[in-house]
Amino acid sequence: MSTILAIETSCDETAVAILRGSELLASEVASQAEHEAYGGVVPEVASRNHLLHAPRLLDQALGKAGVALEEIDAFAATSGPGLASSLMIGASMAKGLALGADRPYLAINHLEGHLLSPFFDGNSEIEPNVSLIVSGGHTLLVEVRRVSGYRILGRTVDDAAGEAFDKVAKLLGLGYPGGPEIEKRAVAGNAARFDFPRSMLDSGDHNFSFSGLKTAVRYRLADFQNEQATPGLVSDMCASFQRAVIEVLVKKTLRAAKECGATLVTMSGGVSCNQALRKEMAERCRAAGTRLLTAPPRLCTDNAAMIAFAATLRFQAGFRSQVSEEIDPNLALV
Repeated sequence: MSTILAIETSCDETAVAILRGSELLASEVASQAEHEAYGGVVPEVASRNHLLHAPRLLDQALGKAGVALEEIDAFAATSGPGLASSLMIGASMAKGLALGADRPYLAINHLEGHLLSPFFDGNSEIEPNVSLIVSGGHTLLVEVRRVSGYRILGRTVDDAAGEAFDKVAKLLGLGYPGGPEIEKRAVAGNAARFDFPRSMLDSGDHNFSFSGLKTAVRYRLADFQNEQATPGLVSDMCASFQRAVIEVLVKKTLRAAKECGATLVTMSGGVSCNQALRKEMAERCRAAGTRLLTAPPRLCTDNAAMIAFAATLRFQAGFRSQVSEEIDPNLALV
């Protein structure tokens, strides 16, 4: 039973986790709330904070797990995609630990961490499925055959769904990140008030587009520029926008599953925490006779536990990385 220590620093969360077999011994995360003042992540600020938080989180994780560095069988880190200056911190740290302890190093794709996370709390056997990864930086449909056996079915051609949530929240004067703010306001809103576009819903492929939807919200909001932006208006905007995003995500996912003959759909990434999305996806999968497996909320946002899980599966399958392997901010899922 292998013990893996993983570090995640792809964006603005610093995280360290230790996984022994299927038992999560420790999972420490430090978020960077100061980015809210800028309305988005500032790479220089993020990397400086990673340097500050990572050593502390490493000590906390080892202490919580009751494990010494000498007991770690392999060290892993996110090598991409993400912000170059952030990725470099975690990868360099994991490489140094691997060299110092004379243990293997595994470079893990951040997207693979999300992709496999729905299976984390079950057994480690990955079943064939069609997976929706939906987060602040990514919206992907992937056919999963096995660990390292992936085929990209579709991706966003512009904004990711989470990015659209952030931008629309900013238009409406809400906080950052925008997803939780819009979801909260949408509960009291009328989703039928504004008929926002469902871009590429009938495009004939599995790609997504959310930039036009964001623009539609901006133009519709301008119609009310001479009126006070009342809480009711903002809630209706949020509910209508959220409904449009969910409809596109759910319908295109189910179409992809049907085309691939998949009987299992999985969903992960920060946006998959959205309860309305989870409810709609569950209902539509049930109606289609398709199983749905979603990552637990604690593994949806960036964390090192999912990286440790992906690393464990790769380690067991015999994968290893060279410490000379470079980070790749645009790393593809292969």
